[in-house]
Amino acid sequence: MLDREGFRPNVGIILLNHKNQVFWGKRIRTHSWQFPQGGIKHGENPEQAMYRELHEEVGLRPEHVRIVARTRDWLRYEVPEHYIRRDARGHYKGQKQIWFLLQLTGRDSDMNLRATDHPEFDAWRWNDYWVPLEAVIEFKRGVYQMALTELARFLPRLPHHHNRYLRAGLRPHGRDEARDGAVAPAVARQEPGED
Repeated sequence: MLDREGFRPNVGIILLNHKNQVFWGKRIRTHSWQFPQGGIKHGENPEQAMYRELHEEVGLRPEHVRIVARTRDWLRYEVPEHYIRRDARGHYKGQKQIWFLLQLTGRDSDMNLRATDHPEFDAWRWNDYWVPLEAVIEFKRGVYQMALTELARFLPRLPHHHNRYLRAGLRPHGRDEARDGAVAPAVARQEPGED
């Protein structure tokens, strides 16, 4: 289902944990990481599509999350021609997306990357909200930056707390464990507006 300009309606999901870290999924059998996303089917509204995709890709149900915010308008990205199937060239241009910011109200153990017979991800991890976007395929980076920037003002306030390890002079380990056995390097925090 394409609009008149050749863009397929789609939803993107930014899932937060209680520390305002975001869920990153590793595309199955690749080294690229992304947020959950997927097409809006005929007869679905964006919220219905978001809940369907959330379950298909991450295994979460509506009772595991709370909608914090969504983008006001469609955010678009064009797909380079060499990624487009030959029979779709000339018609399909890319994706237009409504992005949702969700707060996980359930537990990490509620997630299930094998909730369907066609998993999208084979590992996942939590990262800082302003994670550098080099791990995202190049043509999607702009829309990720726009979605993160627009939705950042809705981030829940975190209670101020001191890290007892840092006060004691000890440093926490510098690696970020990816779920399902994969290990990924820690990612530096990126502030809004940095590239």
